[in-house]
Amino acid sequence: MTNSQRSSTPTVSHPLLTLPADLDPQRLPRHVAVIMDGNGRWAQQRHLPRVVGHQQGVETLKELLRCCQDWGIPHLTCYAFSTENWGRPGLEVEFLLTLFERVLRQELHALIQEQVRIEFVGQLQALPQALQAQIQEAVARTRHHQRVWLTVATNYGGRQEIVHACQALAQQVQRGELTPEEIDETRFAQQLYTSTSPDPDLLIRTSGEMRLSNFLLWQIAYAELYVTETLWPDFNRESFYQALVAFQQRQRRFGRL
Repeated sequence: MTNSQRSSTPTVSHPLLTLPADLDPQRLPRHVAVIMDGNGRWAQQRHLPRVVGHQQGVETLKELLRCCQDWGIPHLTCYAFSTENWGRPGLEVEFLLTLFERVLRQELHALIQEQVRIEFVGQLQALPQALQAQIQEAVARTRHHQRVWLTVATNYGGRQEIVHACQALAQQVQRGELTPEEIDETRFAQQLYTSTSPDPDLLIRTSGEMRLSNFLLWQIAYAELYVTETLWPDFNRESFYQALVAFQQRQRRFGRL
């Protein structure tokens, strides 16, 4: 092929780099939450160590974050490590926590460049000190960014979060700052870890499991649920597109006709 032929060849952009034409930009979810399930099974199917699945899962999350940036979805929350995950084999837990720290350190510059705000929710004080320090730095250095807000649920449990909120309100009542009659949904939600974010509109769970796994139990009261058999490391832009198509086909009535 000659140079003139090359220059005249039209450039074809990937169809999913921009918002697909059949998606209504006015009806996109403002907040997508994801239960990233299936890393271990993905690795086992390939006769690889489970930790390889977790590594690939990180790449999937990075691509989903870029997709939210490209398509104009401002909030993404991912379930990275639950309070129940401490019951996994010690070496896997140690690897996961080390992986979190390494990824944060390596990706912080990119998060800053791309104007991503990152926040962590959960019982963070139980995490290793080095990871806590990396979390604090990432949160501090991105807190004023506005393009996409990435919330990472780490050592998180929905029931524990609700108990924590109840304790906080009880303490306010005990101090005379609040009466029981003044407690309503708004005041309760203000005590949750996610008080500064809107509730999720769409909850995606990969790997086909039909359960919530103690994730955002209060916040997803009216979220649309989307479950796919796809294992998390294989979840790509096409998979996300299919989830959004399904979301836009739902009628969100919030209990009304």
